[in-house]
Amino acid sequence: MIIFPAIDLKAGQVVRLAEGDMARATVYSDDPAAQAAAFGAQGAEWLHIVDLDGAFAGESVNGQVVRRIVTGFSGCIQLGGGIRTRAAIERWFDYGVVRAVIGTAALTDPDLVRGAARDFPGKIVVAVDARDGMVATQGWADVSDVPVIDLARRFEDAGVAALLFTDIGRDGLLKGVNVEATVALAEAVSLPVIASGGVAGIEDVRALRGKPGIEGVICGRAIYDGRLDLAAALTEARA
Repeated sequence: MIIFPAIDLKAGQVVRLAEGDMARATVYSDDPAAQAAAFGAQGAEWLHIVDLDGAFAGESVNGQVVRRIVTGFSGCIQLGGGIRTRAAIERWFDYGVVRAVIGTAALTDPDLVRGAARDFPGKIVVAVDARDGMVATQGWADVSDVPVIDLARRFEDAGVAALLFTDIGRDGLLKGVNVEATVALAEAVSLPVIASGGVAGIEDVRALRGKPGIEGVICGRAIYDGRLDLAAALTEARA
């Protein structure tokens, strides 16, 4: 199982939001590239980066910051936030990003996702962000009438690398990951699922490790607040 330390970017800083609310941001670092290097030094082989400003703007806002992170991190980078055009997808891959996470466009422009997944095998991740079981878009600001599982099933035959499932109601609140909903999604579809939202400590890593269909888990605030030791989480995930 992969541990994805999270670096969420807002105005060039590393932040964590509570329930996806941009007004409830806690700043953890003014140097995202240094934070990425620190994660690498602790053994992280992947990073999950979100351009929060880009998610609301619909296009890259923290692009230069991301490029500095890519240059200084020796592992693989998975990036989301405002990726809604073919040009944006190709640009990030040219910069060295390994996976592009597509959320809003998966609902509004599914052909974009299908085409990209076909042309870039194993490099497209579909974000299925849930608020009360329904898909949220536009940086989680809008909630659709589409159930999460329905959206996920639309891409089972598209060749996407994985689904990224986030329980928005738990994100950034250290309530514990929603194991039940995450496992239910993994059981309902044939695609690997990455868990996100609410990780509070090593217990969440243990609860997900070994579950069928779970590829990995994104860990953010728990690491920054010292509740989860990254090295220990990596060891647990590899056990």
